[in-house]
This record gives sequence, C-alpha cells and structure tokens, in this order.
Amino acid sequence: MSFVYLCTQNTQYNMSNRTFTMIKPDAVKAGNIGNILQMINAGGFRIVAMKYLKISTEQAEKFYEVHAARPFFGELTQFMSSGPIVAAILEKDNAVADFRKLIGATNPAQAEEGTIRKRYAASIGENAVHGSDSDENAQIEGAFFFSGLEQF
Repeated sequence: MSFVYLCTQNTQYNMSNRTFTMIKPDAVKAGNIGNILQMINAGGFRIVAMKYLKISTEQAEKFYEVHAARPFFGELTQFMSSGPIVAAILEKDNAVADFRKLIGATNPAQAEEGTIRKRYAASIGENAVHGSDSDENAQIEGAFFFSGLEQF
C-alpha cells in the first residue's frame, strides 16, 4: 500500500465531520482574520488545513461555476479575486450544519446575534465568510484548495 493511497484514504475518512470555509476579501481587508478564527475555534472546530492566498478571476469562476447562470456570478467572482482570502478545512461532529449556524444568514441584517456574519459582514455580497452547504460540497470545495498531503 502506497503512502499516497493512505493519505487519500485518510482525507476521505469522516468527511461528514468536515466542512470548508473561506474568509473572504472584505473580512481579510478589514483585519478580521484573527477574530473569525477565534470564533471558529470557540465553536469547537479543529482546523485541519489552512492557507492564505489570492485567487485569480478564472479560479473564482471555476470554484463558483455552479452559480455561472445566476445574475450575481460576475460580481461574485470579481469580488472573490479582488484580494487575499483564507481557505480552510474544519473538522467537528456535524461540521457542515454547525458551521452554517456559526456563520449565520447570508444577509447579515437577518443573521442571528453572535454569528460571524452578524459581527463582520457588511452586506449580502460582502458577507465575510463562505461555508459549504452540504457534505458533498465540503469535500469538493476542500479538494479545490487542498491536496491530501495538506490536510491534518
């Protein structure tokens, strides 16, 4: 059995306990990386992969291709490629649902008090963080940014 096989198998294990997030350019520019990571840690999540990077418009288009037909696609991909982001894979029991609760509603005006978006989002478009909406998407999105060797 090869080392690569073992690493690949390990990243597939307990995938329902993992979710993917990005701290978006607006929150990075506002200096909220540390505050958001603190909330993630306080929420009981373990960071199993993380990187700070700037994605190109083409990479943003590929990542968000599921929304290509929507009217906000161009604005979204331009925004996501406008500055650095922090991409991360998080681990916790019931990770996807628990993280969606922690980040709050897409519209920060409708987000519950104490959520990341209520505290740090400026608008529906500049809403501070991305969070996977399903176990399947968490796996796809995490694999977009991280190889098996980058997940711990």
